[in-house]
Amino acid sequence: MLMRGGTSRGPFFLESDLPVDTAARDRLLLAAMGSPDPRQIDGLGGAHPLTSKVGIVRRSTTPGVDLDFLFAQLQPNNDTVDVTPNCGNMLAAVLPFALERGLLPVAQGVTTARILTLNTGMQCDVTVQTPGGQLQYSGDARIDGVPGTAAPISINFLDTAGSVCPSLLPSGRALDSIAVADTQIEATLIDNGMPMVLVRAADFGITGYEPAAELTANDALRARLEALRLAVGPLMGLGDVAAKNYPKMCLISAPRDGGALNTRCFIPHVCHDSIGVLAAVTVATACVLPGAIAEGIAVAPDCDVKTLSIEHPTGEFSVELETDQSGQVTRAALLRTARPIMRGEVLVPAHL
Repeated sequence: MLMRGGTSRGPFFLESDLPVDTAARDRLLLAAMGSPDPRQIDGLGGAHPLTSKVGIVRRSTTPGVDLDFLFAQLQPNNDTVDVTPNCGNMLAAVLPFALERGLLPVAQGVTTARILTLNTGMQCDVTVQTPGGQLQYSGDARIDGVPGTAAPISINFLDTAGSVCPSLLPSGRALDSIAVADTQIEATLIDNGMPMVLVRAADFGITGYEPAAELTANDALRARLEALRLAVGPLMGLGDVAAKNYPKMCLISAPRDGGALNTRCFIPHVCHDSIGVLAAVTVATACVLPGAIAEGIAVAPDCDVKTLSIEHPTGEFSVELETDQSGQVTRAALLRTARPIMRGEVLVPAHL
């Protein structure tokens, strides 16, 4: 099933329909998506990282877990199939896909399932609308970056800190100063669902309010960001990240539309038209973290349960954080939407 999950899109497969051998599976996925090719003209890919994603789903055998989800990030321009990071947007489509395929029963009113993301071992509870025992896609929920409205899908993350990195702050510090080409750049290295490097937009000679396409076309900016990304990989416990899709790079600036913080995220070489789900959770966490680079820039409410609006190029993304008395984030929740676009068979060359 070709599905939109949040602001991403891609085909979802039952694990049992794919080859068991990883190399054979990856060859099939590359052929199905049409990678590597900038246009992905020979497959289902949409010529952009956000539309070059794949979901693989199965019933879980882990006690207390309903579904296992493996996310695969493909790229238009190369032949990599990266299953190391999470994707919170595609995660929103997992339960609808599972219900459509009969992996779980549909409850009356709402249906909730616990999902294990195999990429990082993260668990979350996802709830979809099922009035009268029927999966519902239409509704009044709106998310920036997607036209129209749809039924809300709530995601309650259970254990996001250090999803890929060794800990929330893998360097052990809320703020680091990294030497890049004889220049010191201050950054917060953080992973609360997505490994990220947060830097001030002003430190890179931009406002942080530029359109995404303009920033993607800024070769000098992208070169500086990539040099920083390569430098911090070992500091984050990620090793050589040259061929990896993380950490994501995030330029921050003061909010100007009533939110908590303004962002321009690179994923990692193209500026995101909005912001990823787990990237938003991680950025929101940095907004409430004492000493982080967002301190003095972010506007965060002073209460235990905080709703933080993270501004991005096409709107905002609201994240609900709950903190304990010490200020540590104990829960993150948010709202997404999803829908199936097409169901059927994707054809790949016979020799694969």
